[in-house]
Amino acid sequence: MTDAPPVVSAREADAHREAGWWADETIADAVDAHAEQQPERAAYQGPDPVTWTELADATRRLGAQLVDLGVEPGARVAVWFPDGPLVHLALLAVERAGCTAVGVGARSGRREVVHLLRRTGARVVLTDARRADDAQRAVGAVAPDGTPPLVVTLEGPAAAPRAAVGGERLPAGDATALAGRRTGADDVFLINTTSGTTGLPKCVVHTQNRWRYFHQKAVAHGALTSEDVVLAAVPAPFGFGLWTSHVTPLLLGAPTVLLERFTPEQAGAAIERERVTVLCCVSTQFIMMLTTPGLEDHDLSSLRVMFTGGEAVPYERARAFEEATGATILQFYGSNETGLLSGTTLDDPPDRRLRTAGRVVSEMQVRLFDDGEDVTASGRGQPGCRGPATSLGYLDDDEANAELLTDDGWMLMGDIVEVDEDGYLTVVGRTSDLIIRGGKNISAAQVEADVATHPEVAQVAVVAMPDPVFGERACAYVEVVAGASLELADLVRHLVASGVSKELLPERLVVVDELPRSSGAKVAKGELRADIRRRLEAEAAAQGPARTREGAR
Repeated sequence: MTDAPPVVSAREADAHREAGWWADETIADAVDAHAEQQPERAAYQGPDPVTWTELADATRRLGAQLVDLGVEPGARVAVWFPDGPLVHLALLAVERAGCTAVGVGARSGRREVVHLLRRTGARVVLTDARRADDAQRAVGAVAPDGTPPLVVTLEGPAAAPRAAVGGERLPAGDATALAGRRTGADDVFLINTTSGTTGLPKCVVHTQNRWRYFHQKAVAHGALTSEDVVLAAVPAPFGFGLWTSHVTPLLLGAPTVLLERFTPEQAGAAIERERVTVLCCVSTQFIMMLTTPGLEDHDLSSLRVMFTGGEAVPYERARAFEEATGATILQFYGSNETGLLSGTTLDDPPDRRLRTAGRVVSEMQVRLFDDGEDVTASGRGQPGCRGPATSLGYLDDDEANAELLTDDGWMLMGDIVEVDEDGYLTVVGRTSDLIIRGGKNISAAQVEADVATHPEVAQVAVVAMPDPVFGERACAYVEVVAGASLELADLVRHLVASGVSKELLPERLVVVDELPRSSGAKVAKGELRADIRRRLEAEAAAQGPARTREGAR
Protein backbone atom coordinates (compact mmCIF):
# COMPACT_ATOMS: atom_id res chain seq x y z
CA MET A 1 0.00 0.00 0.00
CA THR A 2 1.53 3.31 -1.07
CA ASP A 3 0.98 6.49 0.87
CA ALA A 4 0.86 9.27 -1.73
CA PRO A 5 2.75 10.69 -4.69
CA PRO A 6 6.05 12.51 -4.04
CA VAL A 7 4.63 16.03 -3.77
CA VAL A 8 7.91 17.49 -2.43
CA SER A 9 11.14 16.69 -4.26
CA ALA A 10 14.40 15.94 -2.45
CA ARG A 11 15.78 19.24 -3.69
CA GLU A 12 12.80 21.15 -2.29
CA ALA A 13 13.05 19.29 1.02
CA ASP A 14 16.73 20.28 1.33
CA ALA A 15 15.80 23.90 0.62
CA HIS A 16 13.10 23.86 3.32
CA ARG A 17 15.61 22.54 5.84
CA GLU A 18 18.25 25.07 4.85
CA ALA A 19 15.70 27.87 5.29
CA GLY A 20 14.84 26.55 8.76
CA TRP A 21 11.24 25.69 7.93
CA TRP A 22 11.84 21.96 8.40
CA ALA A 23 13.96 20.18 11.02
CA ASP A 24 14.75 16.74 12.44
CA GLU A 25 13.15 17.35 15.86
CA THR A 26 9.73 15.76 16.32
CA ILE A 27 6.83 16.71 18.55
CA ALA A 28 7.70 13.91 21.01
CA ASP A 29 11.27 15.25 21.14
CA ALA A 30 9.89 18.67 22.08
CA VAL A 31 7.71 17.15 24.82
CA ASP A 32 10.78 15.41 26.28
CA ALA A 33 12.69 18.71 26.27
CA HIS A 34 9.86 20.51 28.06
CA ALA A 35 9.64 17.69 30.62
CA GLU A 36 13.32 18.20 31.38
CA GLN A 37 13.23 22.00 31.42
CA GLN A 38 9.86 22.64 33.13
CA PRO A 39 8.83 19.28 34.62
CA GLU A 40 6.03 20.47 36.92
CA ARG A 41 4.54 23.07 34.62
CA ALA A 42 1.18 22.20 33.07
CA ALA A 43 1.04 20.90 29.52
CA TYR A 44 -2.77 20.78 29.88
CA GLN A 45 -4.70 22.99 32.26
CA GLY A 46 -8.25 22.46 33.43
CA PRO A 47 -10.30 19.72 35.13
CA ASP A 48 -7.94 16.94 33.90
CA PRO A 49 -4.50 18.58 34.27
CA VAL A 50 -1.29 17.03 32.97
CA THR A 51 2.27 18.22 33.60
CA TRP A 52 5.01 17.95 31.00
CA THR A 53 6.64 15.14 33.00
CA GLU A 54 3.36 13.24 33.25
CA LEU A 55 2.75 13.70 29.52
CA ALA A 56 6.19 12.40 28.59
CA ASP A 57 5.94 9.42 30.94
CA ALA A 58 2.38 8.46 30.00
CA THR A 59 3.09 8.56 26.27
CA ARG A 60 6.19 6.41 26.68
CA ARG A 61 4.19 3.83 28.68
CA LEU A 62 1.41 3.66 26.12
CA GLY A 63 3.86 3.56 23.22
CA ALA A 64 5.64 0.63 24.86
CA GLN A 65 2.32 -1.15 25.42
CA LEU A 66 1.56 -0.86 21.71
CA VAL A 67 4.95 -2.45 20.96
CA ASP A 68 4.23 -5.24 23.48
CA LEU A 69 0.96 -5.93 21.64
CA GLY A 70 2.98 -6.69 18.54
CA VAL A 71 2.24 -3.48 16.63
CA GLU A 72 4.91 -3.27 13.93
CA PRO A 73 6.87 -0.12 12.98
CA GLY A 74 4.93 1.85 10.39
CA ALA A 75 1.61 0.22 11.31
CA ARG A 76 -1.46 2.42 11.29
CA VAL A 77 -3.24 3.03 14.58
CA ALA A 78 -6.66 4.71 14.64
CA VAL A 79 -7.11 7.37 17.33
CA TRP A 80 -10.77 7.99 18.24
CA PHE A 81 -11.44 10.21 21.27
CA PRO A 82 -13.49 13.20 22.29
CA ASP A 83 -11.46 16.39 22.45
CA GLY A 84 -9.27 16.44 25.53
CA PRO A 85 -5.75 15.48 26.67
CA LEU A 86 -6.22 11.77 25.86
CA VAL A 87 -6.35 12.30 22.09
CA HIS A 88 -3.01 14.12 22.22
CA LEU A 89 -1.50 11.52 24.51
CA ALA A 90 -2.56 8.84 22.04
CA LEU A 91 -1.08 10.71 19.07
CA LEU A 92 2.23 11.05 20.90
CA ALA A 93 2.26 7.39 21.93
CA VAL A 94 1.69 6.31 18.34
CA GLU A 95 4.56 8.55 17.25
CA ARG A 96 6.87 7.08 19.90
CA ALA A 97 5.98 3.55 18.76
CA GLY A 98 7.14 4.44 15.24
CA CYS A 99 3.63 4.12 13.83
CA THR A 100 1.21 6.29 11.86
CA ALA A 101 -1.88 7.71 13.57
CA VAL A 102 -5.22 7.62 11.79
CA GLY A 103 -7.28 10.53 13.10
CA VAL A 104 -10.97 9.71 13.59
CA GLY A 105 -13.37 12.58 14.27
CA ALA A 106 -15.06 12.51 17.66
CA ARG A 107 -18.53 12.68 16.05
CA SER A 108 -17.88 10.21 13.26
CA GLY A 109 -20.67 7.72 12.58
CA ARG A 110 -20.11 3.98 12.28
CA ARG A 111 -20.06 4.01 8.49
CA GLU A 112 -17.36 6.67 8.34
CA VAL A 113 -15.25 4.84 10.95
CA VAL A 114 -15.53 1.57 9.03
CA HIS A 115 -14.59 3.34 5.79
CA LEU A 116 -11.55 4.94 7.41
CA LEU A 117 -10.34 1.69 8.97
CA ARG A 118 -10.69 -0.16 5.69
CA ARG A 119 -9.12 2.63 3.68
CA THR A 120 -6.05 2.96 5.89
CA GLY A 121 -5.61 -0.67 6.91
CA ALA A 122 -5.43 0.33 10.58
CA ARG A 123 -4.64 -2.66 12.80
CA VAL A 124 -5.40 -1.04 16.16
CA VAL A 125 -8.08 1.36 17.40
CA LEU A 126 -7.15 3.50 20.41
CA THR A 127 -10.27 4.93 22.05
CA ASP A 128 -11.90 5.70 25.39
CA ALA A 129 -14.04 3.32 27.40
CA ARG A 130 -17.25 5.10 26.39
CA ARG A 131 -16.62 4.30 22.73
CA ALA A 132 -15.52 0.69 23.31
CA ASP A 133 -18.80 -0.88 22.14
CA ASP A 134 -19.03 1.37 19.07
CA ALA A 135 -15.41 0.59 18.23
CA GLN A 136 -16.00 -3.17 18.55
CA ARG A 137 -18.97 -2.99 16.19
CA ALA A 138 -16.93 -0.97 13.72
CA VAL A 139 -13.95 -3.33 13.70
CA GLY A 140 -16.31 -6.28 13.36
CA ALA A 141 -17.72 -4.72 10.21
CA VAL A 142 -14.21 -4.13 8.84
CA ALA A 143 -13.23 -7.80 8.94
CA PRO A 144 -16.34 -9.94 9.55
CA ASP A 145 -14.61 -13.10 8.33
CA GLY A 146 -11.02 -12.31 9.26
CA THR A 147 -8.92 -10.82 12.01
CA PRO A 148 -10.41 -7.45 12.96
CA PRO A 149 -8.36 -4.52 14.24
CA LEU A 150 -7.59 -4.66 17.96
CA VAL A 151 -9.48 -2.22 20.19
CA VAL A 152 -7.40 -0.71 23.02
CA THR A 153 -9.28 1.51 25.47
CA LEU A 154 -7.93 4.20 27.78
CA GLU A 155 -9.62 5.35 30.95
CA GLY A 156 -8.74 7.22 34.10
CA PRO A 157 -6.93 10.53 34.47
CA ALA A 158 -4.98 11.75 31.43
CA ALA A 159 -1.88 12.11 33.62
CA ALA A 160 -1.79 8.31 34.08
CA PRO A 161 -4.40 6.56 31.92
CA ARG A 162 -4.98 2.81 32.11
CA ALA A 163 -4.94 0.80 28.87
CA ALA A 164 -7.07 -2.29 28.43
CA VAL A 165 -8.08 -4.83 25.78
CA GLY A 166 -11.43 -6.55 26.16
CA GLY A 167 -11.79 -5.13 29.65
CA GLU A 168 -8.47 -6.57 30.86
CA ARG A 169 -5.78 -4.08 31.79
CA LEU A 170 -2.51 -4.29 29.91
CA PRO A 171 0.72 -4.75 31.86
CA ALA A 172 2.94 -1.69 32.17
CA GLY A 173 5.06 -1.21 29.08
CA ASP A 174 8.86 -1.13 29.19
CA ALA A 175 10.05 2.13 27.60
CA THR A 176 13.23 0.41 26.40
CA ALA A 177 11.03 -1.32 23.80
CA LEU A 178 10.75 2.05 22.04
CA ALA A 179 14.43 2.12 21.10
CA GLY A 180 14.76 2.54 17.34
CA ARG A 181 11.00 2.98 16.86
CA ARG A 182 11.02 6.76 16.33
CA THR A 183 8.73 8.31 13.69
CA GLY A 184 10.85 10.93 11.94
CA ALA A 185 9.82 14.46 11.04
CA ASP A 186 9.66 13.54 7.33
CA ASP A 187 7.82 10.25 7.91
CA VAL A 188 4.05 9.87 7.66
CA PHE A 189 2.85 10.57 11.20
CA LEU A 190 -0.87 11.14 10.59
CA ILE A 191 -3.62 10.28 8.14
CA ASN A 192 -6.83 12.24 8.59
CA THR A 193 -9.93 12.92 6.53
CA THR A 194 -11.31 15.75 4.50
CA SER A 195 -14.66 16.14 2.77
CA GLY A 196 -14.68 16.39 -1.00
CA THR A 197 -17.46 17.02 -3.48
CA THR A 198 -18.18 13.31 -4.02
CA GLY A 199 -18.09 10.07 -2.07
CA LEU A 200 -16.93 9.28 1.43
CA PRO A 201 -14.17 11.37 3.03
CA LYS A 202 -10.74 11.21 1.42
CA CYS A 203 -7.63 10.48 3.48
CA VAL A 204 -4.92 13.16 3.64
CA VAL A 205 -1.33 12.12 4.37
CA HIS A 206 0.75 14.30 6.71
CA THR A 207 4.34 14.67 7.84
CA GLN A 208 5.27 16.60 10.95
CA ASN A 209 7.53 18.98 9.06
CA ARG A 210 4.68 20.49 7.06
CA TRP A 211 3.04 21.40 10.37
CA ARG A 212 6.34 22.62 11.85
CA TYR A 213 6.38 25.23 9.09
CA PHE A 214 2.74 26.17 9.80
CA HIS A 215 3.62 26.41 13.50
CA GLN A 216 6.44 28.85 12.83
CA LYS A 217 4.13 31.12 10.81
CA ALA A 218 1.54 31.05 13.61
CA VAL A 219 4.18 32.01 16.17
CA ALA A 220 5.38 34.88 13.98
CA HIS A 221 1.92 36.17 13.03
CA GLY A 222 0.56 36.08 16.59
CA ALA A 223 3.79 36.78 18.52
CA LEU A 224 3.23 33.56 20.47
CA THR A 225 5.48 32.49 23.35
CA SER A 226 5.63 29.67 25.87
CA GLU A 227 4.01 32.04 28.38
CA ASP A 228 0.76 32.03 26.41
CA VAL A 229 -2.17 29.83 27.48
CA VAL A 230 -3.99 28.36 24.48
CA LEU A 231 -7.65 27.37 24.38
CA ALA A 232 -8.15 25.20 21.27
CA ALA A 233 -11.85 24.73 20.54
CA VAL A 234 -11.51 22.86 17.22
CA PRO A 235 -11.25 19.02 17.20
CA ALA A 236 -7.67 17.76 16.98
CA PRO A 237 -7.68 15.23 14.15
CA PHE A 238 -8.40 17.90 11.53
CA GLY A 239 -6.15 20.61 10.10
CA PHE A 240 -7.12 23.71 12.09
CA GLY A 241 -7.55 21.74 15.30
CA LEU A 242 -4.33 19.83 14.71
CA TRP A 243 -1.98 22.81 14.72
CA THR A 244 -3.86 24.80 17.36
CA SER A 245 -4.17 22.02 19.97
CA HIS A 246 -1.35 19.59 19.16
CA VAL A 247 1.48 20.95 17.04
CA THR A 248 1.96 24.54 18.17
CA PRO A 249 1.36 24.20 21.94
CA LEU A 250 3.55 21.09 22.17
CA LEU A 251 6.40 22.51 20.10
CA LEU A 252 6.17 25.87 21.85
CA GLY A 253 5.87 24.51 25.38
CA ALA A 254 2.71 26.49 26.11
CA PRO A 255 -0.08 25.07 28.29
CA THR A 256 -3.33 24.15 26.52
CA VAL A 257 -6.95 24.23 27.68
CA LEU A 258 -9.33 21.81 25.96
CA LEU A 259 -13.12 21.48 26.01
CA GLU A 260 -14.56 18.02 25.40
CA ARG A 261 -17.48 19.71 23.67
CA PHE A 262 -17.63 23.41 22.87
CA THR A 263 -20.36 25.57 24.35
CA PRO A 264 -20.17 29.37 24.67
CA GLU A 265 -20.72 29.15 28.41
CA GLN A 266 -17.94 26.61 28.96
CA ALA A 267 -15.55 28.53 26.73
CA GLY A 268 -16.16 31.79 28.58
CA ALA A 269 -15.75 30.13 31.97
CA ALA A 270 -12.53 28.38 30.87
CA ILE A 271 -11.01 31.61 29.51
CA GLU A 272 -11.71 33.35 32.81
CA ARG A 273 -10.61 30.46 35.05
CA GLU A 274 -7.43 29.53 33.18
CA ARG A 275 -6.49 33.09 32.09
CA VAL A 276 -6.37 32.06 28.44
CA THR A 277 -4.39 34.40 26.18
CA VAL A 278 -4.85 32.70 22.79
CA LEU A 279 -8.26 31.43 21.64
CA CYS A 280 -8.46 29.20 18.54
CA CYS A 281 -11.93 28.64 17.09
CA VAL A 282 -13.93 28.80 13.89
CA SER A 283 -16.10 31.84 13.19
CA THR A 284 -19.25 30.00 14.21
CA GLN A 285 -17.87 29.47 17.70
CA PHE A 286 -16.90 33.05 18.43
CA ILE A 287 -20.24 34.25 17.02
CA MET A 288 -22.00 31.86 19.40
CA MET A 289 -19.97 33.31 22.27
CA LEU A 290 -20.82 36.83 21.19
CA THR A 291 -24.56 36.21 20.78
CA THR A 292 -25.14 34.00 23.82
CA PRO A 293 -26.36 36.00 26.83
CA GLY A 294 -23.85 35.99 29.68
CA LEU A 295 -20.59 36.66 27.84
CA GLU A 296 -20.27 39.88 29.79
CA ASP A 297 -20.42 37.89 33.05
CA HIS A 298 -16.98 36.39 32.33
CA ASP A 299 -13.67 38.21 32.61
CA LEU A 300 -12.14 37.71 29.16
CA SER A 301 -9.53 40.43 29.53
CA SER A 302 -6.70 37.88 29.45
CA LEU A 303 -7.35 37.22 25.74
CA ARG A 304 -4.65 38.67 23.50
CA VAL A 305 -5.11 36.87 20.17
CA MET A 306 -7.87 34.83 18.56
CA PHE A 307 -7.05 32.63 15.56
CA THR A 308 -10.04 31.78 13.42
CA GLY A 309 -10.56 30.28 9.99
CA GLY A 310 -12.21 27.50 8.05
CA GLU A 311 -14.99 29.81 6.87
CA ALA A 312 -15.67 33.47 6.12
CA VAL A 313 -15.07 35.92 8.96
CA PRO A 314 -18.06 38.30 9.32
CA TYR A 315 -16.58 41.78 9.73
CA GLU A 316 -19.13 43.38 12.07
CA ARG A 317 -19.28 40.36 14.39
CA ALA A 318 -15.49 40.13 14.45
CA ARG A 319 -15.10 43.81 15.35
CA ALA A 320 -17.72 43.41 18.07
CA PHE A 321 -15.81 40.44 19.53
CA GLU A 322 -12.56 42.40 19.49
CA GLU A 323 -14.23 45.31 21.28
CA ALA A 324 -15.86 43.01 23.85
CA THR A 325 -12.67 41.10 24.69
CA GLY A 326 -9.67 43.17 23.64
CA ALA A 327 -8.36 40.28 21.53
CA THR A 328 -6.94 40.76 18.03
CA ILE A 329 -8.48 38.39 15.48
CA LEU A 330 -6.12 36.66 13.04
CA GLN A 331 -6.70 34.05 10.38
CA PHE A 332 -4.95 31.81 7.88
CA TYR A 333 -6.34 30.80 4.51
CA GLY A 334 -5.61 27.28 3.33
CA SER A 335 -6.80 23.72 3.68
CA ASN A 336 -6.04 20.39 5.31
CA GLU A 337 -4.28 19.46 2.07
CA THR A 338 -2.36 22.65 1.25
CA GLY A 339 -1.63 24.17 4.63
CA LEU A 340 -1.62 27.96 4.60
CA LEU A 341 -1.52 30.15 1.50
CA SER A 342 -2.06 33.50 3.21
CA GLY A 343 -2.54 34.96 6.67
CA THR A 344 -3.13 38.11 8.68
CA THR A 345 -0.79 39.48 11.34
CA LEU A 346 -0.93 41.72 14.40
CA ASP A 347 0.46 44.53 12.26
CA ASP A 348 -2.40 44.47 9.74
CA PRO A 349 -5.10 47.14 10.15
CA PRO A 350 -8.62 45.91 11.00
CA ASP A 351 -9.94 46.21 7.45
CA ARG A 352 -7.14 44.02 6.14
CA ARG A 353 -7.36 41.53 9.02
CA LEU A 354 -11.10 41.06 8.84
CA ARG A 355 -12.09 41.77 5.24
CA THR A 356 -9.32 39.75 3.57
CA ALA A 357 -7.54 36.44 4.21
CA GLY A 358 -4.25 38.28 4.61
CA ARG A 359 -1.13 38.52 2.52
CA VAL A 360 -0.02 35.65 0.34
CA VAL A 361 2.87 33.79 1.99
CA SER A 362 5.91 34.00 -0.27
CA GLU A 363 7.35 30.57 0.59
CA MET A 364 4.15 28.90 -0.64
CA GLN A 365 4.70 30.19 -4.19
CA VAL A 366 0.98 30.78 -4.78
CA ARG A 367 -0.23 30.82 -8.39
CA LEU A 368 -3.72 31.43 -9.83
CA PHE A 369 -5.25 29.13 -12.42
CA ASP A 370 -8.23 29.16 -14.77
CA ASP A 371 -9.01 25.78 -16.35
CA GLY A 372 -5.38 24.74 -15.98
CA GLU A 373 -3.95 27.98 -17.39
CA ASP A 374 -1.73 30.17 -15.18
CA VAL A 375 -3.57 33.49 -14.80
CA THR A 376 -1.62 34.83 -11.81
CA ALA A 377 -1.00 38.16 -13.54
CA SER A 378 -4.76 38.80 -13.74
CA GLY A 379 -5.13 38.73 -9.94
CA ARG A 380 -8.14 36.39 -10.04
CA GLY A 381 -8.39 32.61 -10.29
CA GLN A 382 -8.24 29.25 -8.53
CA PRO A 383 -5.23 29.25 -6.17
CA GLY A 384 -2.56 26.59 -6.29
CA CYS A 385 0.64 26.34 -4.30
CA ARG A 386 3.81 24.39 -3.71
CA GLY A 387 5.92 24.88 -0.62
CA PRO A 388 6.81 23.71 2.90
CA ALA A 389 3.22 23.54 4.20
CA THR A 390 1.74 21.09 1.70
CA SER A 391 0.58 17.59 2.62
CA LEU A 392 1.65 14.48 0.73
CA GLY A 393 -1.74 14.35 -0.96
CA TYR A 394 -4.42 11.67 -0.71
CA LEU A 395 -3.84 8.10 0.37
CA ASP A 396 -3.98 5.56 -2.49
CA ASP A 397 -6.31 7.72 -4.57
CA ASP A 398 -4.92 8.49 -8.02
CA GLU A 399 -8.17 10.03 -9.22
CA ALA A 400 -8.43 12.43 -6.27
CA ASN A 401 -4.74 13.33 -6.49
CA ALA A 402 -5.18 14.12 -10.18
CA GLU A 403 -7.84 16.66 -9.18
CA LEU A 404 -5.79 18.02 -6.29
CA LEU A 405 -2.55 18.49 -8.24
CA THR A 406 -1.81 20.07 -11.60
CA ASP A 407 0.36 18.08 -14.00
CA ASP A 408 3.41 20.06 -12.89
CA GLY A 409 2.77 19.68 -9.16
CA TRP A 410 0.76 22.70 -7.99
CA MET A 411 -1.68 21.78 -5.20
CA LEU A 412 -5.09 23.38 -5.78
CA MET A 413 -7.71 24.91 -3.50
CA GLY A 414 -11.43 24.64 -4.29
CA ASP A 415 -12.03 28.40 -4.29
CA ILE A 416 -11.85 31.40 -6.59
CA VAL A 417 -9.81 34.24 -5.10
CA GLU A 418 -8.61 37.72 -5.90
CA VAL A 419 -5.15 39.00 -4.94
CA ASP A 420 -4.66 42.79 -4.92
CA GLU A 421 -1.52 44.76 -5.71
CA ASP A 422 -0.40 44.60 -2.07
CA GLY A 423 -0.62 40.80 -2.02
CA TYR A 424 -3.81 40.52 0.07
CA LEU A 425 -6.03 37.57 -0.84
CA THR A 426 -9.84 37.59 -0.77
CA VAL A 427 -12.06 34.55 -1.42
CA VAL A 428 -14.79 35.49 -3.91
CA GLY A 429 -16.27 32.12 -4.91
CA ARG A 430 -16.08 28.35 -4.79
CA THR A 431 -15.33 25.80 -7.48
CA SER A 432 -16.83 22.77 -5.75
CA ASP A 433 -20.18 21.68 -4.36
CA LEU A 434 -19.38 22.01 -0.67
CA ILE A 435 -21.33 23.23 2.34
CA ILE A 436 -19.15 24.87 4.99
CA ARG A 437 -20.95 24.46 8.32
CA GLY A 438 -19.08 25.94 11.25
CA GLY A 439 -15.77 25.51 9.43
CA LYS A 440 -16.49 21.86 8.55
CA ASN A 441 -16.56 20.95 4.85
CA ILE A 442 -19.64 18.88 4.04
CA SER A 443 -19.98 17.15 0.68
CA ALA A 444 -23.38 17.95 -0.80
CA ALA A 445 -23.05 14.87 -3.00
CA GLN A 446 -22.49 12.63 0.02
CA VAL A 447 -25.53 14.03 1.85
CA GLU A 448 -27.54 13.44 -1.31
CA ALA A 449 -26.37 9.84 -1.52
CA ASP A 450 -27.35 9.26 2.10
CA VAL A 451 -30.79 10.89 1.79
CA ALA A 452 -31.47 8.85 -1.34
CA THR A 453 -31.35 5.65 0.73
CA HIS A 454 -34.65 6.53 2.41
CA PRO A 455 -37.39 4.40 0.81
CA GLU A 456 -39.74 7.38 0.39
CA VAL A 457 -37.18 9.50 -1.52
CA ALA A 458 -37.37 9.47 -5.33
CA GLN A 459 -34.94 12.34 -6.13
CA VAL A 460 -32.86 14.62 -3.94
CA ALA A 461 -30.64 17.68 -4.26
CA VAL A 462 -28.76 19.25 -1.35
CA VAL A 463 -27.66 22.90 -1.23
CA ALA A 464 -26.11 25.28 1.27
CA MET A 465 -28.64 27.20 3.35
CA PRO A 466 -27.38 30.53 4.78
CA ASP A 467 -27.21 30.62 8.58
CA PRO A 468 -26.26 33.59 10.80
CA VAL A 469 -24.29 31.44 13.26
CA PHE A 470 -22.90 28.44 11.37
CA GLY A 471 -22.46 30.22 8.05
CA GLU A 472 -24.20 27.45 6.13
CA ARG A 473 -26.35 24.41 6.83
CA ALA A 474 -27.43 21.55 4.58
CA CYS A 475 -30.90 21.85 3.07
CA ALA A 476 -32.33 18.83 1.23
CA TYR A 477 -34.86 19.31 -1.58
CA VAL A 478 -36.69 16.04 -2.19
CA GLU A 479 -39.16 14.50 -4.62
CA VAL A 480 -40.94 11.67 -2.78
CA VAL A 481 -42.28 8.48 -4.34
CA ALA A 482 -45.91 8.54 -5.44
CA GLY A 483 -48.33 8.68 -2.54
CA ALA A 484 -45.61 9.06 0.09
CA SER A 485 -44.83 11.80 2.58
CA LEU A 486 -41.66 12.58 4.49
CA GLU A 487 -40.75 14.70 7.52
CA LEU A 488 -37.26 15.85 8.54
CA ALA A 489 -37.40 13.94 11.84
CA ASP A 490 -38.21 10.67 10.03
CA LEU A 491 -35.37 11.24 7.57
CA VAL A 492 -32.87 11.99 10.33
CA ARG A 493 -33.87 8.86 12.28
CA HIS A 494 -33.29 6.77 9.17
CA LEU A 495 -29.86 8.30 8.54
CA VAL A 496 -28.70 7.95 12.15
CA ALA A 497 -29.78 4.30 12.17
CA SER A 498 -27.71 3.83 8.99
CA GLY A 499 -24.58 5.04 10.78
CA VAL A 500 -24.38 8.45 9.09
CA SER A 501 -22.18 10.96 10.93
CA LYS A 502 -24.01 13.82 12.62
CA GLU A 503 -22.17 16.37 10.50
CA LEU A 504 -23.74 14.84 7.35
CA LEU A 505 -27.36 15.10 8.49
CA PRO A 506 -29.54 17.58 6.53
CA GLU A 507 -30.96 20.29 8.76
CA ARG A 508 -33.91 21.32 6.63
CA LEU A 509 -36.16 19.33 4.32
CA VAL A 510 -38.19 20.83 1.50
CA VAL A 511 -40.50 18.41 -0.35
CA VAL A 512 -41.23 19.53 -3.92
CA ASP A 513 -43.30 18.11 -6.78
CA GLU A 514 -40.33 18.30 -9.15
CA LEU A 515 -36.73 19.46 -8.84
CA PRO A 516 -35.82 22.28 -11.26
CA ARG A 517 -33.61 21.20 -14.16
CA SER A 518 -31.15 23.01 -16.38
CA SER A 519 -31.13 22.72 -20.17
CA GLY A 520 -28.64 19.87 -19.78
CA ALA A 521 -31.15 17.99 -17.54
CA LYS A 522 -29.01 18.54 -14.43
CA VAL A 523 -30.62 19.78 -11.23
CA ALA A 524 -30.56 23.59 -11.30
CA LYS A 525 -28.99 24.10 -7.89
CA GLY A 526 -28.75 27.84 -8.44
CA GLU A 527 -32.55 27.98 -8.44
CA LEU A 528 -32.67 25.94 -5.23
CA ARG A 529 -30.15 28.22 -3.50
CA ALA A 530 -32.23 31.23 -4.51
CA ASP A 531 -35.39 29.47 -3.30
CA ILE A 532 -34.03 28.72 0.17
CA ARG A 533 -32.83 32.30 0.52
CA ARG A 534 -36.31 33.55 -0.35
CA ARG A 535 -37.90 31.15 2.14
CA LEU A 536 -35.57 32.26 4.92
CA GLU A 537 -36.14 35.94 4.17
CA ALA A 538 -39.91 35.44 4.20
CA GLU A 539 -39.76 33.54 7.50
CA ALA A 540 -37.55 36.18 9.07
CA ALA A 541 -39.96 38.93 7.99
CA ALA A 542 -42.94 37.00 9.37
CA GLN A 543 -41.32 36.01 12.66
CA GLY A 544 -39.31 39.14 13.35
CA PRO A 545 -36.77 39.08 16.19
CA ALA A 546 -38.16 35.78 17.50
CA ARG A 547 -37.11 33.90 14.38
CA THR A 548 -35.99 30.33 14.97
CA ARG A 549 -33.87 28.17 12.70
CA GLU A 550 -35.65 25.06 11.41
CA GLY A 551 -33.98 21.75 11.92
CA ALA A 552 -31.13 22.99 14.16
CA ARG A 553 -29.15 20.16 15.71
